[in-house]
Amino acid sequence: MKHLETPWTKEACNDKPLPQYPRPLMVREKWINLNGFWDYAITGDQKIPKNFSGKIRVPFSPEARLSGVNQQLKPDETLWYYKSVLLPKDFYQTGEKLILHIGAADQFCCVYVDGKCVGSHSGGYLPFSMDITSMVHYGQPLSILAGIRDASDTSYHSRGKQQLRRGGMFYTAQSGIWQTVWLESVPAQHISSLRITPDYDTASAKIRVCIQGTPHSQDAPCSSVSCEVFAPVHLGAEGVNTSCCEELVTEKEIIPGRETAVTIPHMKAWTPETPWLYPVRIICGKDIVYSYFALRKCNVQIDSQGTPRLFLNNRPYFQTGVLDQGYWPDGLYTAPTDEALIYDIQTMKNLGYNMLRKHAKVEPQRWYFHCDRLGMLVWQDMVNGGTSYHHWFVTYLATLFQFLRFDVKDTHRTILSRRSRLGRQEYVNELREMVRTLYNHPSIVCWVPFNEGWGQFSTKKVTNLLNRLDPNRLVDSASGWFDQGCGDIRSLHYYFFKLRVPRDSRVLALSELGGYSWRIPEHSACPGVYGYQIYHSRDTLTAGYDSLMKETVFPTIKKGMSAIIYTQLSDIEEEVNGILTYDRKKMKFHPLILQKWNAKLKNSLSPQPPV
Repeated sequence: MKHLETPWTKEACNDKPLPQYPRPLMVREKWINLNGFWDYAITGDQKIPKNFSGKIRVPFSPEARLSGVNQQLKPDETLWYYKSVLLPKDFYQTGEKLILHIGAADQFCCVYVDGKCVGSHSGGYLPFSMDITSMVHYGQPLSILAGIRDASDTSYHSRGKQQLRRGGMFYTAQSGIWQTVWLESVPAQHISSLRITPDYDTASAKIRVCIQGTPHSQDAPCSSVSCEVFAPVHLGAEGVNTSCCEELVTEKEIIPGRETAVTIPHMKAWTPETPWLYPVRIICGKDIVYSYFALRKCNVQIDSQGTPRLFLNNRPYFQTGVLDQGYWPDGLYTAPTDEALIYDIQTMKNLGYNMLRKHAKVEPQRWYFHCDRLGMLVWQDMVNGGTSYHHWFVTYLATLFQFLRFDVKDTHRTILSRRSRLGRQEYVNELREMVRTLYNHPSIVCWVPFNEGWGQFSTKKVTNLLNRLDPNRLVDSASGWFDQGCGDIRSLHYYFFKLRVPRDSRVLALSELGGYSWRIPEHSACPGVYGYQIYHSRDTLTAGYDSLMKETVFPTIKKGMSAIIYTQLSDIEEEVNGILTYDRKKMKFHPLILQKWNAKLKNSLSPQPPV
């Protein structure tokens, strides 16, 4: 596979990559970014190594070029990271807690500090942290060691589109630490979580603050926390800080652990066209946290023609989106820079798209933050797992079943690769944690638990669970096929057979379509071509898209179609069906045609944007 550089590759080749604050929804001032060069070793067992092989650039996986390693971790191997950290004198004080955060490590991680195990975590896509206060000794460095193993696609664990033998629609497997590692100093009694639920119809936000720990002997315990809401702003990439908190809108005392409604006077609503965000400051004794929220509502309502539609802020709103898998030729799962994350989102927005479907991956929280502040709706997939997929059934026969309108139940555990009870329970646990982690991001409007039958099981129970965890967002229960009659959306994938639009009491969405391919050799990583229709020039590719919209998509709107998602944002390895090339250096379509159709689709339901 040819090495491709993105416009940001050289910028990422430094000893302090991705220096931005990693958790924009819960900002504190005292933190240290631990990204950069760590010692590493890959061993054939789980014994702590005596020596290390060289340096790895965190947070890029060893398989990624930007890591400096370029080696595939195998399922029977252990990847070890080591770093010695000397804390600045003013960073940590007596009576405070020192928390170590890891944004994500694929797949099983055990962390040691000064030779003692301080915690472990299972699951390759979600953040985790551990209290390492007891290991701090003034004036002495902390020795941090992490051991990571990754079964990849040899087991039932969540893995997304990773495959040890990449090819076609599945891509290079990656492992290890792939999101920011950082330290945070907090008061002994501190804010542990923040949950904000917008209520557009009452112009209020329901806020719940949880605290943990007991105060230091010289500090009074917190019986309530102060919540200050400031005038809405269009946030910049630096996020919420004191400069955003000048014009106070309202304030309220909140009892920890209890949800409290905070009414917002003269409400400004969030939409993709007007992404107003309200900065928030939460104060609990000595602990001060900055966050933000938005007032918006996305649900299903019946339009004036009696058709179920997606509504935004109580107006019909057509969602025109792109499938976004978040792969990079230089960093694999990890974007080379924060600017690269912004580029993908802003480029799609400039083309007229108002939604991204984050496919089979959970991104670093800064990606969702940029969607929040730039104004981009998000459909969030749960990361698929399960044992090896039976593609003759879940890919090929399934497309025929959809065309023939032949329903298949999700009770076939063997053929849908979900025989393991432990694997099913792991999926549910990780689903819960994903919703909890991403809950406060206003850009997210829909959860997608299953895609094309990959590891699908108990769809109605999983949908009911999502409705309990988050009753204010939509659920696309089964994207593609194997629909079980539940959720808010009847979700169709259209690649091969003639599109037949079913009648349904739910909203209709083309949650994948297109996938038209054009390989540009100098911007392609692989010699092979994978896609659903092959073109050989920008003109013919664009003409194919134009015909797809005119002859197939646009006529379905009167039949109830309320959202489309084109496959896909960028090329990935052999799958060269992106709007952008894999290296993000070329736009493969004539942009005016994409903009034309996105405007027509959005204006088909609501000539004026929602307020």
